[in-house]
This record gives sequence, C-alpha cells and structure tokens, in this order.
Amino acid sequence: MNDPSTSAHRDFVRQIVEDDLTSGKWGGRVHTRFPPEPNGYLHIGHAKSICLNFGIAKEYGGKCNLRFDDTNPEKEDTEYVDSIMEDVRWLGFDWEDRLFYASDYFEQIYQWAEQLIRDNKAYVCSLPLEEIRAGRGSASEPGTDSPYRSRSVDENLDLFRRMRAGEFPEGAHVLRAKIGMAEKHMLMRDPIMYRIRHAEHHRTGTQWCIYPTYDYTHGQSDSIEAITHSICTLEFENHRPLYDWYCTALGIHHPQQIEFNRLNLTYTMMSKRRLLELVQGKFVSGWDDPRMPTLCGLRRRGYTPEAIRAFCAYVGVTKNNAVTDMVVLENHIREDLNKRAERRMAVLNPIKVVITNYPEDQTEALDAINNPEDAAAGSRKVPFSRELYLEREDFMEEPPKKFFRLSPGKEVRLRWAYFVTCTDVVKDASGNITEIRCTYDPATKGGDAPDGRKVKATLHWVSAKHAVKADVRMYDHMFVKEDPDDVADPALDWKSNFNPNSLHVQQNAMLEPSLAKGKPGDRFQFERMGYFCVDADTTPDRLVFNRTVTLKDQWTKEQMHSFDKRMMDKRIKTEDEG
Repeated sequence: MNDPSTSAHRDFVRQIVEDDLTSGKWGGRVHTRFPPEPNGYLHIGHAKSICLNFGIAKEYGGKCNLRFDDTNPEKEDTEYVDSIMEDVRWLGFDWEDRLFYASDYFEQIYQWAEQLIRDNKAYVCSLPLEEIRAGRGSASEPGTDSPYRSRSVDENLDLFRRMRAGEFPEGAHVLRAKIGMAEKHMLMRDPIMYRIRHAEHHRTGTQWCIYPTYDYTHGQSDSIEAITHSICTLEFENHRPLYDWYCTALGIHHPQQIEFNRLNLTYTMMSKRRLLELVQGKFVSGWDDPRMPTLCGLRRRGYTPEAIRAFCAYVGVTKNNAVTDMVVLENHIREDLNKRAERRMAVLNPIKVVITNYPEDQTEALDAINNPEDAAAGSRKVPFSRELYLEREDFMEEPPKKFFRLSPGKEVRLRWAYFVTCTDVVKDASGNITEIRCTYDPATKGGDAPDGRKVKATLHWVSAKHAVKADVRMYDHMFVKEDPDDVADPALDWKSNFNPNSLHVQQNAMLEPSLAKGKPGDRFQFERMGYFCVDADTTPDRLVFNRTVTLKDQWTKEQMHSFDKRMMDKRIKTEDEG
C-alpha cells in the first residue's frame, strides 16, 4: 500500500511545522504533546493523534509530552491513566521523562485566575447553571449580562478564595471570564472557568474542591510546557478563539493551535462516553473486548502496532472530516500479518476422515513451511496419521458443478501431505454424515503426483489423535449499519444497531499440536481460515483463540485503487487550499 508520508505532498500540519522551522518562529524548536483525558480507554481514533504528535516530534528532532488533562475528578481514574500509558508504549512511542498532569499545574492555574480577576477579566457568578446557559443567547441574538458581572474586584477575589476554601456547596458559584455577552462566537460569551466540585481527585485527593474547566486549563498547560504546536482534532476549532484569549489575556507563552480531521470508521463508534455505555450495558465484556475499537481491544484481537501506525499514515491528515471504511484498516492488518504470522493448520468445524489404506499404527512427521513470506521463519513438523479432521464445509456429498473440494470419487491434495480420494461416507440414523472414508496415494507425499495428474483443491487438515481442542471466537462488525446513528425509529437510539451476531464462539475446534504452546498475544495464520491470536482467557486446560481478521475482504482491487485516488486527491486539494 502507498504510504502518504512519502508523498511529494506533505500534510498541512507538517507543512506548518516546516514553515515555522524555516522562519525560526519558535527558535528552531518543535514541541508537541498528546493530552488525553483519563476518563476512558483510548481507541484507534486516538492512535491517529498519538502517531501525529509523537511522529512529528521525532521527524523534526523535537519533543513530545504525554500529559493527562485531568480536570474532572468525577469521571477520571488511575485505571485509565495506566491503560493510556500502556497503549502509547504499545504503539511504539516514548515520552521519556516528560510525563505531566494538568493537576500538576492547579496552583499556577488558580493564581492565573486570580490575576484575571484583578485585571477585571473574570468574575464570580452566582446564577444557577440553567440560567447561565439560557443567558448566553443564540447564534442570532446576543446573550444577557449576569447580574453579578458588576461585582467589584475585591468581592470577586473574596468569593473565589472562599470557593477554594470549601465554604460553598456545589452549584452555588462559578468563576467566569469577562469577555462579552455580545460576542459573535457563543463560546466566548463569559465562559465558565471554575466550578465547585466536592469530589476526590485521583491524584490530588481532597486538596481541591474547585476545578478548572478543560477550556481554561488546556492552553495554560500547553504554555507551561512551552509547547510550540498544539495539535488537536477539528471539534476544537471553535474553541481556538478562547484558547487564544486566555493566553493573550494572561500575557504568557502562546502556542499555536492546529486542528486536523478526526478518524472515523464504518461499523463502529468513536466516543469514549458511548463506548462506556456499551461496557456498562454489558453489550461487550469490557473495554478490552476484541470487538471494541479501543487499543486494548484491538491488541487483544491480534492487531499489531506496526499495522495501526501504517494505517494512520495511510488515511493521512486533512481539514475535512470523513469516514474511512473498516476494510481499509483490515487490509493493513492483513498486509502486516501476512509478513509476520507463522502458518498453522486448524479445523474449526471438524468432520472425521479415515484413510482406509493407511497403516493404523503409523504416524509420520511431515515438513511444513512456517511462513512463505519469511524464509527465516523456517519449518516445523506436522503429525499425519490414519484418522484426520477436515473442515465440514470442505466436503459435499452432492456437490454443484464448480465445487472443487472433496466429494465422492473426487481427489484433492492435503496440505504438505498426500493426494486423497473419497470412497465412501458413514451416516448416523438421521442421515447426517459422521465420517468420510478415503484412500491415499503414497507416491504423492509432499508434492505433485509422479504421473503428472492435477487436482483443483488443496485442503488443510489436522491429525485426529494429535489434535488439540480450542474455542475460537469469530468476530463480525460491532454494528449492523455503517453509521450506528442511522436509526429510523425515534424511539430507539444508536445501541439498537448493535450487532447481536458480532461474536460467535466455535467450540471444539481441532488444531495442530504446536498451537498448544501458544501464549496470549501470539499471532498465527490458520491456513485458508484467516489470522488468529491466542486470547488472554487461555489457561493450561483451555485454549482460546480470537480471529483477528479474515484472509480476504469484500473490496475488489479496482475499489481499493479508486479509494486510494480519492484519498490522495482530497489531500492535495486540502493542502493546496491551506
């Protein structure tokens, strides 16, 4: 696949960075940050931001901080902090000694708030929250001044300090910036800077009972860390004037905020709040459920960090929000795993095959290549015996004309083994086939027939007496519609599009014995079946695999080429306009 990072057309964010380096705007510095809120697990949309922020720092000899914007104690937890750090490391990035928290800066941010009060640029408002919202007006009408907007500097300082001391209940007061209720931009109409929250913070405990809002905290945290390029997704574009106002009003270092398009995928959901609803509603087993778009879920499913980084580079960075088809991500996973995943044979829906002319007490160890894409992967020995398992779908008693697999009288090749011909079937009292009987040609061991005859199918198999049992979890899209919000019935919400068939567990699958040694996270290609990994639920007594992705997707080469061209045309257009 083409890597857009090698294109002659650089994305607009990197172009800004290069222009700044050329002009000496930041004294030759490049300093970015990845600033997650620790209120949930990261998803693949965050991976794009991680790759962009850490990637730019690496490419231009700069630095990238990891900073937790932890300003909401009621929704944040150290569980999320730990998971975020694990995800960033797993993706291959290192913040070195630059791990920060907005809560590290609470005292400085508070002092800056007092400075704004002294400069008559902030005031304590005692209106209920509902009245503050109603007083903001609309896009076509100005807002209404709070009756508390005219409080004196001394009164505001006194009330604000008493808020900090814990004298007031939640909702009694807030601190607002004094910008103007006639501002065209509604977010600039005296926005809230502080609110009272008698809640314990995961880092500061009960030290604080007032907490700064995200909008007030974010730019100042960037300033403290001497960030040069504050890179965020497009939904923060409307917040940029406020980001700029605070930095200018305080007279502090003023980073440049740059917005880019967020990553959206078909058949999934990119909202931590909504993903939390799925977890709490037991739609999934947890944040790391392999159906989830969370990085821990994708990791458990068998995705590789290399594939995710390549995917993020491929979709690129523009100013236009768009939705990427899930198959594009899956194609990157296939391409990566094809190079690194060792091949194994696994029969997911087994039916027994008896080779009637093979010695009953004989077992052979046949040579099998581990990965034809990687000569260094070598080979392994696979046991072969009289009784085997084949996929039930690989046999039909009365096949249609173009069925090339096994059927009565037809000859096929067994992978790494022999040609076999079906001679008979055994059925139970209900007429169901319970056993297939075949003969084999000893002269065809490991290759073609000496007489030059050809077969049209090569089937995978597992020796019955050597097979190990496993549960194999098969996954489909999380939602039945490309857009989960596409709900025709107003009485229903997006969760009504959750796919009830997104998980199917194939029990008692039969695997070649070498797979019994697999450890959680190990990835394999099950020949003809797809890519799979050992799940964390595996125990010494129970082997569990997850299907990472199928071997093939539904897109034709022509469709993929068309998508590639549209993506490149969009990038060129955006960069030319920017």
